[in-house]
Amino acid sequence: MPKPRKALISLEATSYYHCISRCVRRAFLCGEDAFSGKSFAHRREWIQTRLYELADIFAIDLCGYAILSNHLHLVLFVDQEAAAGWEALEVVERWHRLFSGSLLSQRFIAGESLSIAERQALDDQIACWRARLMAISWFMRCLNEPIARQANREDGCTGRFWEGRFKSQALLDEKALAACLVYVDLNPVRTGIAQTPEASEFTSIADRSAQLTGHSKNSSQLPAQPPHLLPFVGNPREEMPKGLPFRLTDYLQLIDWSGRAILENKRGFIPNNLPPMLERLQIDPKHWLYMTQHFGSRFKGLVGTVHSLKVACKKLGYRRTPNLSVCQRFLM
Repeated sequence: MPKPRKALISLEATSYYHCISRCVRRAFLCGEDAFSGKSFAHRREWIQTRLYELADIFAIDLCGYAILSNHLHLVLFVDQEAAAGWEALEVVERWHRLFSGSLLSQRFIAGESLSIAERQALDDQIACWRARLMAISWFMRCLNEPIARQANREDGCTGRFWEGRFKSQALLDEKALAACLVYVDLNPVRTGIAQTPEASEFTSIADRSAQLTGHSKNSSQLPAQPPHLLPFVGNPREEMPKGLPFRLTDYLQLIDWSGRAILENKRGFIPNNLPPMLERLQIDPKHWLYMTQHFGSRFKGLVGTVHSLKVACKKLGYRRTPNLSVCQRFLM
């Protein structure tokens, strides 16, 4: 029986989540329909543009994404600290970029004076909006609903565009986060849409690769990273800045290594030049390759080491520990 969303997303357990939305109907509504011959590939740009907009409004950062022909993958980071630091005016301005707000919020933005009772009512609204602006369910709602309406107008029809609800996986630690990021970035390569990660359109790895193109190897500055993606900030250390806890160069090397190993199409083939990230995370190379090919189907709900899994289940009030055997086998 499916668990309610509140039982799957707990910011006390982790701030990282992998979300998947799939189209309904027979046609490939974000790609080319082999039956009719009509292409809907332009809708992938709709989704990408909307993603960038929402990442700028919500206290939710985009770590990775891949927009495919009939579904999309997102890796998201919920920044609770940023949301808590917003002033009331900023919360209202952000909410008004999504919705019209209320009469009180419109008066507040216009600079009109409010009575004590009106200000108290507005403060309650702001508290609600602040919570929504760091809620993954609201992020996905604000992504999927406008795209569905736009696609239905183009098709001249009504009905669902996306499946009833998006799927989510909680990424409890660095091992799960790294495996999921590589799984998402290599999706187009595995499905044959692109030959190399950097050539795959509408993916985070293509964005990161494009940003690096103009960076000089002789430059003493750190490589530039896309402004709409959460940056790689290096291995965990004291006074860790906000960002993904890996070095960008290590991650790119890991992507290249994983992609080449998958494309070799030989069982048990493991190159000798293991990327530093695998050594630091202490992941068996064979297990790594399996996870980055089957992450979405092999793991359900919570993903992480056995210790991380048990801690999260305790916080969520689970009586049983889901994924225990598979996480014990592949993540230890």
